[in-house]
Amino acid sequence: MDVVVLSRIQFALTSSFHYIYPPLSIGLGLMLVIMEGMYLKTKNPLYKKITQFWVKVFGLTFALGVATGLVQLFGFGTNWARYSRFVGDVFGSALGAEGVFAFFLEAGFIGIMLFGWERVSPRVHYLSTVLVALGAHFSAIWIVVANSWMQTPAGFKIVGEGLQAKAVVTDFWQMVFNPSAVSRLTHVILGCWLSGIFLVLSVSAYYMLKKKHKDFAKTCMKLSLICGSIVLVLQLISADDTARGVAKNQPIKLAAMEGLYETESYTAMTLVGHVNTKNQTMTGIQIPGLLSFLTYHDFKTPVRGLNEFPKDEWPNVSAVFHVYHVMIFMWAFMFLCVAFAVLFWRKKILDKSKWLLRALVISVVFPQLANQAGWFTAEMGRQPWLVYKLLRTVNGVSASIQSGQVVASIIMFIVIYVLLFALFLYLLDQKIKHGPEDHMPSEYRNPYEENV
Repeated sequence: MDVVVLSRIQFALTSSFHYIYPPLSIGLGLMLVIMEGMYLKTKNPLYKKITQFWVKVFGLTFALGVATGLVQLFGFGTNWARYSRFVGDVFGSALGAEGVFAFFLEAGFIGIMLFGWERVSPRVHYLSTVLVALGAHFSAIWIVVANSWMQTPAGFKIVGEGLQAKAVVTDFWQMVFNPSAVSRLTHVILGCWLSGIFLVLSVSAYYMLKKKHKDFAKTCMKLSLICGSIVLVLQLISADDTARGVAKNQPIKLAAMEGLYETESYTAMTLVGHVNTKNQTMTGIQIPGLLSFLTYHDFKTPVRGLNEFPKDEWPNVSAVFHVYHVMIFMWAFMFLCVAFAVLFWRKKILDKSKWLLRALVISVVFPQLANQAGWFTAEMGRQPWLVYKLLRTVNGVSASIQSGQVVASIIMFIVIYVLLFALFLYLLDQKIKHGPEDHMPSEYRNPYEENV
């Protein structure tokens, strides 16, 4: 197999596995800030118990996120040396900012958050929780900024020619606030929040099914349903803004996302369909004019089809179309789960509805699949470019890498990642089965709590 294809598979594997954990850390970080904030406000020991439980889960996801993220850095050097040379100046500034604003912040305060409950005052501990959560968000900010620059480059100039050409930053803030950065960052952060929210929702539903830790489960369920309802609506608004940005900056990607080959008025949006790449046709359930309206706020204005663009700049249309629609379906499943859960909660019958509780337990995978599908849509839809309109993927791979080396590394990563994921699931399962601490030894009690 071609070394470029193999290197893409390798990077997709390592990136996808890594991206299981940062969204959980970011989403749980938000929930921890809310939970511990409720403890400080109400002085209710239940909120402290809830926070202490989820802090331990956060620590697990954080550790695996850092460990798997390091692999990405090596991948740039081993498989994508030409690409690294081309974007080195841009990524150096963005990822350097990530190190300063994210890693130092998290490393400085995560120890206090994990182990400082009885060693610092409640307000200092809460400050550490807030700063760790901010650090996780800062990490996402600079990663998305770097990736958005690949989608919509800005604030740079090209120095050198041929294989020696590279992009050099001329305006740092223009590079940071490139045309797609803000909308994509908003969309990514909201997706991360949903990952954490639905993990809390899933575990709460599990406890309600098992009739264990009832106060803990009901309180976490209430918090996650409130947060989930708000964030799902915000994500829908964000999706509309992001899609319109894609239509403006990367029209080929939008056409592939919708399997749209011909430009026509009243452009239909396909809800469910199949792309025939040989005949360049789309068959499925469509709503006439909806894509035109969502893109241009006008039913008649045509959305440009793939046939308006050079064929050597098309991505894999069928793959992009299907992963994009997986993302949409996952949002719909999340919305239905939360909507039914809120309705049953208001009727005070949620704890009696086993089928819905089981669905809520399973729902933890929906935001994960949505996040993965969203990134696959963004990255596959940009092909055949590594940096849009500047560097093709075939020109970014390392010159000395061999197919056999990449195949061997893929096999090695699969084995290691299967073991790591099994370990993660085992530790998470043990923590969930053990549940929150119902009784703490007197030497671990918080004096602050006793004085309330």
